[in-house]
Amino acid sequence: MGIFEVTTIHNAGVSEEELLKIAAHAEIYSPHPIARSILREYKGEIDESAVESTKEISGKGISAVIKGHSVLAGNEKLMKDNDVEVIYCHEEGTIVHIAVDGVYKGHIHIGDRIKPSAKEAISRLHNLGVKKTVMLTGDDGKTADEVSKKIGISETHAELLPQDKVEWVEKLRKENSEKEKLIFVGDGINDAPVIASADIGIAMGALGSDAAIEAADVVLMDDDPLKIAKAVAISRKCMRIVYENIWFAIGVKVICLILGALGFADMWLAIFADVGVMVLAVLNALRCLRVKNL
Repeated sequence: MGIFEVTTIHNAGVSEEELLKIAAHAEIYSPHPIARSILREYKGEIDESAVESTKEISGKGISAVIKGHSVLAGNEKLMKDNDVEVIYCHEEGTIVHIAVDGVYKGHIHIGDRIKPSAKEAISRLHNLGVKKTVMLTGDDGKTADEVSKKIGISETHAELLPQDKVEWVEKLRKENSEKEKLIFVGDGINDAPVIASADIGIAMGALGSDAAIEAADVVLMDDDPLKIAKAVAISRKCMRIVYENIWFAIGVKVICLILGALGFADMWLAIFADVGVMVLAVLNALRCLRVKNL
């Protein structure tokens, strides 16, 4: 529901420009929106030949070898796993810590700017009858709570790893009745397993990773959250029209069958029951093309 962008850089032992350069080289091959925001912020040229290897550590960050130096770029959990002592950031948001050869070099603060249409999108989903909206995020709890309050999210669970998100989706699915469906919306490569496990998976196509897009049932190509509500409205209208056509066709044919058995039906009524019902059903189905602008 937001747009990631670099807000501040806190360096330790290297210049801000050098810290951003190290982070950009480490994140060069990552499709994650946070990595893309770092690459957008870095204005210099990236020497791909200097990047000897990169490894994405699910839910934690990137491990890379750049010009023979071991580089870590990720969250506090990644640093802790590698015995790197971090300097805590007082700012709220996503923090990307950087370490080179086990030595802490600083961190980059990533702000999650809320999309202008996010709050309206959540409101429209609730108006459409969506019972509950839940945020599952790897960000810290304070930031997640603040964002959820601003846009009207019903429930928030933060500091989650990809497997934690899958567990929460399964738990939420069990709370639903058989007629209720769970929709999950995501964009990162770590969201792909969750998108696949949901009843309906939606990927943000413009900024989303290839893995998320391939796992999704629906792809929003312009990343506008309002399109989620529109997709729900379109699907409901389509299903309503499908049931209308089914019951109309069955009803007319049953009536014609009864009239035929009683001797009141002629050839013209039989033609109407066959061709006429088909034409009316097609005309009714054309209403799917007209959906009011939500």
